[in-house]
Amino acid sequence: MALTLLGLLAAYLIGAIPVGFLVVRAAAGTDVRRSGSGNIGATNVLRTVGKGAAVLTLLGDIVKGYLAVSAARAIGTEAWAGAGGAVATVVGNCWPVFLAFRGGKGVATGLGAFLALIPWAVGPAAVVWLAVTSLSRYVSLASIVGCLSLPVGAALLGYPRHSVAAAAMAALIITWRHRENIVRLARGTERRLGERARTA
Repeated sequence: MALTLLGLLAAYLIGAIPVGFLVVRAAAGTDVRRSGSGNIGATNVLRTVGKGAAVLTLLGDIVKGYLAVSAARAIGTEAWAGAGGAVATVVGNCWPVFLAFRGGKGVATGLGAFLALIPWAVGPAAVVWLAVTSLSRYVSLASIVGCLSLPVGAALLGYPRHSVAAAAMAALIITWRHRENIVRLARGTERRLGERARTA
């Protein structure tokens, strides 16, 4: 059990690496948290710096999610170590110790984490994300619907209960992190994909 807890800590710390913050600091010398939505994720990086930085942020967040689950599995001894690691890395991305617990929304990091944990369930969820994004151009809406569809797909595909539970917990965290987007969606003030953010 002690090794599993150590694995969860490792997953959290890997998830807490602020990729978007580091990319924007290196590319533009600015703090992405002071621009646009204030988020360190790829969508805000795209709106405030550009496509290249956004792609690097997206790939970095996906890779760290995958590595975090792999580390939790390698270190942990419990059957649920990987599932716990997936949740821990999403928590790390959303509330990173390195940025005073002000982080991203967990979508790309969750994608990487669940690609490692339940890869066959990620495909249908990704299709849902793409469909909603294409139809609405609201990344936030697509992220919420996509992540909520993940535990459903995992259950239908017969993944272990701890993996389904991890997907459900991550979906709740990600949805909670999008609560301000949900309010803006309801008011009709949410920015669509491709709209530039104003610099604070």
